[in-house]
Amino acid sequence: MSGIMRWGVLATGGIAAAFTADLQQMPDAEVVAVASRSEASAQAFADRFGIPRAYGDWASLAADEDVDVVYVATPHSAHRAAAGLCLAAGKAVLCEKAFTLDAAEAGELVDLATERGVFLMEGMWMYCHPLMRQLVELVADGTIGDIRSVSADFGLAGPFDAGHRLRDPALGGGALLDLGVYPVSFAQLLLGEPDRIEAHALLAPEGVDLNTGMLLGWESGASALLSCSIVADTPMTASVTGTKGRVEFPRGFFHPERFVLHRDGEQPREFAVPADPHPFRHEAAEVMRCLRAGEKQSPLVPLEGTLAVMRTLDAVRDRIGVRYPAESGSVTPG
Repeated sequence: MSGIMRWGVLATGGIAAAFTADLQQMPDAEVVAVASRSEASAQAFADRFGIPRAYGDWASLAADEDVDVVYVATPHSAHRAAAGLCLAAGKAVLCEKAFTLDAAEAGELVDLATERGVFLMEGMWMYCHPLMRQLVELVADGTIGDIRSVSADFGLAGPFDAGHRLRDPALGGGALLDLGVYPVSFAQLLLGEPDRIEAHALLAPEGVDLNTGMLLGWESGASALLSCSIVADTPMTASVTGTKGRVEFPRGFFHPERFVLHRDGEQPREFAVPADPHPFRHEAAEVMRCLRAGEKQSPLVPLEGTLAVMRTLDAVRDRIGVRYPAESGSVTPG
């Protein structure tokens, strides 16, 4: 895999289109195939992006010998089935977040990847972003001291009607898996898996969460106040406060262009990167670096971290009373 990395894209929605467009800006990547449950949808996507092969079923993509790695961009309710099919066929997989519906499904995918000896990574682009990597370094260096609090939110005003996928329990709808995964992942990037979890939510008549608040706690004394919403346009900011200072991210913390470091007795210091029209390239580059190095998982997005986030999301859903009808099935190899 030292030359051009050949990608297959599984699904044809908005995020698949954005990822494909970014891949096509990378000189060492090529999108060679796309698959959908609809042949017409796959062909339309292929025509749009100049992709040579379009499949009207997932299995054909998984069996394509010219594909090195598959990007799974279905709704998260189908991640287990789609990623499992590709892993069972020996394909490396980058699977969008939320990784699966629940931790049980996530564990099945990790076990399958381990059994087959193939690469697997969650598409948590935030973890691969240069500024997030810089934040992790600052925290590790003790620049802000011991972390005492984290805050983050991600909310959209909508409105999303009852027929929208975000309101559909069968598709893993609600604010938590689509948006809440970002604040939770942000907190756990810095503090790891919490020891205590509390949550409160406003639920839709369909049974999914519309607005959710979370309070996470760690034995160290650190806490995180997090929220997500599909009925309110929240600030979408984040901050980390330690015993020696704090870091503040402005709106859009999950794909930041800057953050500000505040330390007592010092002038605020801004860390910034140029606006990036191709934000998915960071995670794509990490996948390709891992594959060329023969690594089975990414140190930036480790599988145990993904499992830990899924366990937290499970616990939050338990507290607020949200359950999806299709969760906790099994992955069938082959």
